[in-house]
Amino acid sequence: MKFRPVHENYNVTDLERSKSFYKEALGLEEVRRINADDGSFTIIYLESGDGGFQLELTHLRDFDRKYDLGDNEFHLAFETEDYDAAHALHEKMGCICFENPAMGIYFIEDPDGYWLEIVPSKK
Repeated sequence: MKFRPVHENYNVTDLERSKSFYKEALGLEEVRRINADDGSFTIIYLESGDGGFQLELTHLRDFDRKYDLGDNEFHLAFETEDYDAAHALHEKMGCICFENPAMGIYFIEDPDGYWLEIVPSKK
């Protein structure tokens, strides 16, 4: 029996703001959407265009407070072939929240406080 990861969910407070962030910061595009019949939630799936792993963003209409992310000791990692250009973009966006030059990685923070690791492609 084999398993393949297909998506990870993040709950967000402003779906359009988050969708814009993920498009600008990581090039992720919406590939499908689910709207509750009663309007209580919307789910969108974002991906990089390779048909692989997706990021699911869920907006709950009646959730009226910031999400508690605990100590934020979890993250999703993204690999890039142009680490320097990615770093420059994220620096311009003001979303870099932690850097570890010794390991050659850094983290960006989305509008809801989720951390996303940026790593260079393995050569």
